This record gives sequence, C-alpha cells and structure tokens, in this order.
Amino acid sequence: MLDPSRIAAIADELADADRTRTTVPLLTARNPGMTIEDAYAVQREWADRGIAAGRRLVGRKIGLTSKVMQAATGITEPDYGVIFDDMVIESGASVGFDRFSNVRIEVELAFVLRERLEGPRTTIFDVLDATAYVVPALEILNSHIELEGRTIVDTISDNAAMGAMVVGGTPVKPDAVDLRWVSALLSRNQVIEESGVAAAVLGHPAMGVAWLANKLAQHGQALEAGELILAGSFTRPMWVERGDTVHADYRELGTVTCRFE
Repeated sequence: MLDPSRIAAIADELADADRTRTTVPLLTARNPGMTIEDAYAVQREWADRGIAAGRRLVGRKIGLTSKVMQAATGITEPDYGVIFDDMVIESGASVGFDRFSNVRIEVELAFVLRERLEGPRTTIFDVLDATAYVVPALEILNSHIELEGRTIVDTISDNAAMGAMVVGGTPVKPDAVDLRWVSALLSRNQVIEESGVAAAVLGHPAMGVAWLANKLAQHGQALEAGELILAGSFTRPMWVERGDTVHADYRELGTVTCRFE
C-alpha cells in the first residue's frame, strides 16, 4: 500500500482541484501499483477532513452498478463514495454550475434506511426489510481526475465522482411497486436524451445496497439507520452545460428537476 504521507498528498491534490474546479492527471499513471485499498484510503482521508470541518455524513453513493455505466466508463466493477449533507438538493432548485467539474447527470433511486445494515452477508431481502422508503434522485457527477484512461482506482480516490444529488418525486415503500420496473425518461431542455429501467442495476436496485453493505464490512463499516443510499444509475451519464434544465420523469414516482446556473 501507499504510505500515509502519499495518501495525504493525493487527498491534498484532489481537495485543491475541487477548490479550483480543475482536473488532475491520472493517479494510477503517477503512482504505479496503486491499489483499490489505497484508493479507499485516499477517500477516507478526504471524508475525514470533511467531517472535521463540520460536514455531516448523511449517506453513500454506489457507482458503476449497471452495464450501461460500465460501458460508458470502461470500468467493470462497482464502487462507492460518501454523501455529505451539503450535497443533497431539493427538486426544482437552481444549481451552481461552477460547483462542479466535468458535470454530468445520472438517473437513480435512493433508499432511505429505517434500520442498520451490516455485512458481510447482507441480502436483497435484508435491504428491503431495512428500507423505510425509496425515492427518485438524480446524481450530479463531479470528476476531478482526467476522464480518458481512468481506472476504478482513480474513480474511488475521487469519492466515486460524487458531486451532489437532487431528490424529488414520490417516496414509496419498497414493497409498494416492483422496483425492478421503475423507469425514467431523462430530458435536457425538453429533449429526451436517455431512458432506462432500474433492473439495469444488478438485476434489482436493492442489490446495489446489499453489495455496498457487504463491501463496507471489509472496511469495518456499516450502513446506519436514516442514511440515504444512491443505488446506482440505470442510464448513461448525460453531459450538461450552464443554463441547461434537467428533467427526469419516473412516471408513477413523479419527477425530479433542476436548472444549472
């Protein structure tokens, strides 16, 4: 593994890139042999600094759980990142475009937990039992590492490219609808750009949450009651620009919208 001073230096570099809204060269190209465990160590260092600065951890995001996302990035296994309270935005809001780098949108479902979930043997049934409700959400991607040639190690280090999430629509109990068949139409400036069905996330979006609980157990962590879990995108990421209005129609689960200013 990388030594602690190098972990801290990478976290410094990513923090600077976030402040200046710039991107840095591939970490893996400049740190030969850097592993997934190194990447999560960088992410933990970054998250610990956020908590020390007064940010509040409210959940986790899961990334790269669908074939469309894996094809879009060239990365073939899931990852995760943390969600802080200042990353959660209500539907209908104006979002500052300059908050983010390489700004893209993904269509997801968010699980709000009623009970704690702890791996390593968490199943889809455990997830459904522990979920208070499921709600539509958009993820705003925020990438501080150059996109061409990225590996999962680069992405994990960058908090899995988590920028913010926009929450809206109609919350539902996990047994009120067949979550596999929740679908969405994603529009930019009134033109449909992407569409998808939630079963694209590992066959069932709750499987993403189960994967996360089991993965966190390897790092001595668990999902806590009240946390908000973004289960993974079931569309390709859609690029947005300043002035764009984004609208996702989840049919019976309502809509989520935002505008980038």
